[in-house]
Amino acid sequence: MALFHASELILKGKRFIALENSRSFSTKSASTILNESARAESTSREFDIFLSHAYLDANLVAGLKTDIEEMGYSVYLDWIQDSQLDRTKVDKATADLLRRRMKQCRSLFFGTSDISPSSKWMPWECGYFDGVKGKVAICPIVMQGTQNEYTGQEYLGLYPYIQKDKPRDGVSPTLWVHETRTKYVIYSKWLTGQQPAEKG
Repeated sequence: MALFHASELILKGKRFIALENSRSFSTKSASTILNESARAESTSREFDIFLSHAYLDANLVAGLKTDIEEMGYSVYLDWIQDSQLDRTKVDKATADLLRRRMKQCRSLFFGTSDISPSSKWMPWECGYFDGVKGKVAICPIVMQGTQNEYTGQEYLGLYPYIQKDKPRDGVSPTLWVHETRTKYVIYSKWLTGQQPAEKG
């Protein structure tokens, strides 16, 4: 199994942006392209994953969103579905909208990176979602090297973490929820209440 590596996500994000730019014959940023692709989203749509992340990781997150959606899951990103939000302002209106959106999501992935500790919103999103639905997992983004196991720091160590790998009976990558390297469950079963189990 593998964690999400920044170098792979950046490449995937760049390919996605290049493809979208070639379709529109213009040069656009990752956030512009993703915003345009989400304008038709309904405010009542349900999502598998609320992706909590640092906005300064936008290019990484574009790749992460793409990677997860290629596995068949839907992902909510506030600056895509709700581009009118100003992430620099911590105010009641933004918090109310994010609470409504979190209620439309089945789980929350907390996207860790070198930048995420500076986020104003991530700890609040994690705590709120944990209190309301309890389906919170850390989605570690490894910045370099070949690290494939996550050890949480501080309160993040309280939550399981996400890895990707092929299911035992298939060939396409999918998501797995880990408590330890050898104690895990496939994401779809975790959503229905099954807990990670030791796989010896």
